[in-house]
Amino acid sequence: MLARMLIRTATVEDWPAIWAFLRRIVAAGETYTYPRDLDEDRARDVWMPEPPSRTVVATDPDGTVLGSAKMNPNHMGPAAHIAGASFMVAPEHGGRGAGRALGEHVLEWARAEGYKAMQFNAVVESNIRAVALWRSLGFEVIGTVPKAFDHPTKGYVGLHIMHRFL
Repeated sequence: MLARMLIRTATVEDWPAIWAFLRRIVAAGETYTYPRDLDEDRARDVWMPEPPSRTVVATDPDGTVLGSAKMNPNHMGPAAHIAGASFMVAPEHGGRGAGRALGEHVLEWARAEGYKAMQFNAVVESNIRAVALWRSLGFEVIGTVPKAFDHPTKGYVGLHIMHRFL
């Protein structure tokens, strides 16, 4: 785990660093349901949404962006008390605690904002590191949509719906 990791609100100045790893992760097609050829303008719209949503970055002491998370209401209207979130860590910075720190931060944010639960709608079941991280933070798989994700090397795999009360 990185000492003195900072998690802060993402700014427009952070976008080039986020885009650098987001583009690679999405193009790999292994963990996100975004189109592999997602262009930068659409990616920015998706990853940097307007309030009440929020995007944060995790940085090391020198300001290097290690990863990012976006958090948002998962539903509207009478189900708006359920939060959602998405996470990406730059592959070269994986395994250093940024994902866990971002996950803990997002859970704290959701509680402070008055959400009652958090739900992830599409965790690729073959993404075993993410599934293990979310389980360790109290999430449960409440269902799996079979063969819902076309993985580039594993073929069709399931998408987990993961949930936890706050």
